[in-house]
Amino acid sequence: MDQQELLSLLALKKAPLIGDIMAKKLIRTYGSATAVFEQNYRDIAAIEGIGDKKAQFIKTPDLFAKAEKELAFIIENKLKYRVYYNDDYPERLKYCVDGPILFFEKGAINWGNPYTLSIVGTRQITSHGAAFLEKFMAEIAPLKPTIVSGYAYGVDILAHKLCLDYGLQTIAVMAHGLNQTYPRNHAAHNEHVMKNGGFISDFWSTDTFDRKNFLGRNRIIAGLSEATVVIESASKGGSLVTADLASGYNREVFAVPGRITDKYAAGCNSLIKQAKAHMLTTGADIPYILGWQESNVSIQKQLFVELNQEERAVYSYLKTVEKELLDIIALQIKMPVHKTASILMSLELKGVVKPLPGKLFTVT
Repeated sequence: MDQQELLSLLALKKAPLIGDIMAKKLIRTYGSATAVFEQNYRDIAAIEGIGDKKAQFIKTPDLFAKAEKELAFIIENKLKYRVYYNDDYPERLKYCVDGPILFFEKGAINWGNPYTLSIVGTRQITSHGAAFLEKFMAEIAPLKPTIVSGYAYGVDILAHKLCLDYGLQTIAVMAHGLNQTYPRNHAAHNEHVMKNGGFISDFWSTDTFDRKNFLGRNRIIAGLSEATVVIESASKGGSLVTADLASGYNREVFAVPGRITDKYAAGCNSLIKQAKAHMLTTGADIPYILGWQESNVSIQKQLFVELNQEERAVYSYLKTVEKELLDIIALQIKMPVHKTASILMSLELKGVVKPLPGKLFTVT
């Protein structure tokens, strides 16, 4: 990219009262970020939605001086950057009206994986939540999804670490510049994350950790993924904000149910109750709802020792009859239909059962 255009994008990113939505409108009007700064104040102010107050940015004296310092930082640290109108900008983020006009990146991120999930939740993850997340990640690992999260305490960092354990790509979206790590003790994982994905942010190196940055960070987490998974959340919190953002982008939302007496199940239960999220009880729910099982991605076949007693019962019956309807399977093994359906999806994920036309199932 032309260095002057990048400099102008940086300046526009920092322009007072001009967010990403308005910045895109200005670029659309004049053809480029560089062209925006070639306009006079009155022309800018005349644009619908701008007005005199917002148009003042064109007169801000030190805007380009700050942008030049940030450009020097980008060059010195060899940061990658992605601009919303370029082909290498993440496809899903392009469809978010408030997606960043540009963001910065470090690591080895492969943006070509069609299977991308965001995992969010409380910073005070419980033992129940941790156990579910560990089981969930083990179940979806054969699909090789990319996992996006916010590198915070609790659910976020556990999701990132489990990705490293299973060799999955993980993307950490930061609420500050990429010259920092918050929480600081999570810096111990930085090198591993960059080898298995990386870090992104639309904040400058001069932007330090601040709670007011969470909304900006969360919109990217929600926008990058096909679906957002909420593991645990109190009745209020950033995870619910991320879920709302994902829903606003017409993305799927999943939430893990919990006991009504549990503080960190309240948010998830509310999402499910209000039909804002699918109830998530097993990793098999993801490919079933999102249609991933219909793709050409090969699911690794698991060893029989990985099957529990109920799964072995379903598998053994199917092996004897070759193929059968869900209702008949449930009847023959004396198990409720809904439970049999869940077990079949789990077996699909493990690669030992596959669906056939006509709602039939067979062993692989």
